[in-house]
Formats: sequence, structure tokens, C-alpha cells
Amino acid sequence: MMKARPLFIALLAASAQLVAAQSTFFLVRHAEKAEAASGSQDAKDPALSEAGRARAESLATLLKDAGISAIFATEFKRTQQTAEPLAHAGSLAVEVIPAKETAGLVSKLKETQGNALVVGHSNTIPDILKALGATVVYSIDEGDYDDLFVFVPGATPQLIRLHVPAPANLQKAGLAAPHD
Repeated sequence: MMKARPLFIALLAASAQLVAAQSTFFLVRHAEKAEAASGSQDAKDPALSEAGRARAESLATLLKDAGISAIFATEFKRTQQTAEPLAHAGSLAVEVIPAKETAGLVSKLKETQGNALVVGHSNTIPDILKALGATVVYSIDEGDYDDLFVFVPGATPQLIRLHVPAPANLQKAGLAAPHD
């Protein structure tokens, strides 16, 4: 009995370290983008709108205590601007991964020590979740900007879908729609 006790304690300690080392990935679509004139330079790469900037700040507030140690965004302004408030608050750099390089991003996420934020697009977030091992993948409609996916990899991967609320003052002004 006495010999089994140190082994049990060692196994318990090792299990605790494995659980503590588990990464969690937070994935969001970029916040609301500004309207750009057709044919303008911003038409292909628009910045965030006022509502988008406010939602990015809300995201930073929501995730400020989530232990984010890495932030990934695509090459487009709107994803980087969505990530910027949290990056600034946490003194982190935003690592830019091209939107079409899902496999490269997933590889980096699997190597990440700690929690990570990924800011992508309505057509990339579902693909990233599927590549990470999510068994249920949601589609993101063109007008949806409030989805926050929390993914915990492992033998039984866990996916939780939350919503990042738009600040109430923007909802009242009609600049952002509340989530139903």
C-alpha cells in the first residue's frame, strides 16, 4: 500500500500538469467592416466600421483574462484590426497567416503553448474548426459578426459557441444589431 501511494501521487501530479497544459482556442470572424466604394482600394480590403471597432473592444474586454498567449489573423485589415485591442492590452504581436493557409495555421495552433485567439472570415473559421477536429461545425452567415467559438482539443474535443455582444450604445444608434 505504501509503495502504491507515491506512484498514485506521481500519476495525479502528471495528470494535473497535462490538464494545465491544455490549450484553448478562441475563434472569431472579424468584426463589422466599413462600406467601401466599389472599385476603390478599400473594396477588397476594408477597414472596420465604427461598430466593428466597438465590437473589437468588446472582444478584448471579454477575453482579457482568458490567458491568451498567441493571436493569429489573416492578411486583411479587418481581421488584424479586430485582434488589435486584445493584442495591445496583452502586449502581444498579431501573427499574420494568409487566409488560404488553413493547414499552416492549424499546425501553428497545435504547437501553441497556452491559449490562442484566431480572427478569420465567415468562410475560413468553419474550415479551421473542422481541421482542428471539431465534430460539429457551424456555418457563419455574411451578416454574423458576433460568433465566438471556444475550442478545446483533445481525445474528446469540445466546441462551445458563444456571442460577443455589440456595445449597447451602438445598438441604440442602429449601428449594430443585437443578437437574437
